[in-house]
Amino acid sequence: MLGRVMAMDWERSRAAVPRFEFLEQAGSTNDELRIAATGEDAAAWPHGAVVVTDEQTAGRGRLGRSWLAPSGKTLAISLLLRPGSGQGPALPLEAYGWIPLIAGAAMTEAVRRELDRARAARLEEATDDADADADGDGDGPGLLDVELKWPNDVLVSGYKVCGILSELLPPEPGEAAPAGVVVGAGLNLTLDEHDLPTLTSTSLLLASGRRPDADAVLADYLGGFLELFDAYRAAGGDAVVSGVAERVGSLCGTIGEEVRVELPGGRMLLGTAQGLDADGRLLVLDRESDESQAVAAGDVTHLRYE
Repeated sequence: MLGRVMAMDWERSRAAVPRFEFLEQAGSTNDELRIAATGEDAAAWPHGAVVVTDEQTAGRGRLGRSWLAPSGKTLAISLLLRPGSGQGPALPLEAYGWIPLIAGAAMTEAVRRELDRARAARLEEATDDADADADGDGDGPGLLDVELKWPNDVLVSGYKVCGILSELLPPEPGEAAPAGVVVGAGLNLTLDEHDLPTLTSTSLLLASGRRPDADAVLADYLGGFLELFDAYRAAGGDAVVSGVAERVGSLCGTIGEEVRVELPGGRMLLGTAQGLDADGRLLVLDRESDESQAVAAGDVTHLRYE
């Protein structure tokens, strides 16, 4: 089918993880991976195993939203973490809150690199075109602002290019800790203006003006995610010691912004995002009370984008 990426061999992505499965179609890659990782063949799905498709028919987003996209124009990516396996101490439950942020940071960096590649290619082409602006312009790839929006969206100049949803696996019998975490990401590859699910969405194609290298961006994401997570796990879930807090903070565009947070239960919080606490919660200076509140869950809007 025109536009599909399924024919790729995914050489770079396969090399980045211990197990890589590409499905021609899936209802939900999170569901596929969860079932596999908890079934009779669970041992064959190690820490770092991945399920990917470019045709997901029943994807889910945060807060119960559905996530649908035209065939072949997005990637649905689910990665399995087993924090209690391998070397290093097991993660305490309170440390799990950083996992979506780690995924978001890895995807932010992967998107930045893809846009940098697109800009480099554009500038190279410009040397062969006397009428091209070899210095680039304000809309050129590489000049775009790519940032992590707390807790787990990736934005390009304020437009969403990726969303992330993490789901805990049930504990093994007699155990208290989850058997693992499935981290799902939906990345918009080649959606055009007519495909976009919302007015605040974009795709790598729209942002860069070039068809993205799907294998390169996926391999960058998977490799960066596992590297950062494994450092975090080796530090016992200490975000400061592992460098996670600094890396996430440097990428998070929510910090310093005026925000509106729709909290569970429907209450609204207006204020300034000051930073992240030790558990990865967003600290918001309440405009009404002038007191700082830690937000663990909620729908965040950057007011500069309204």
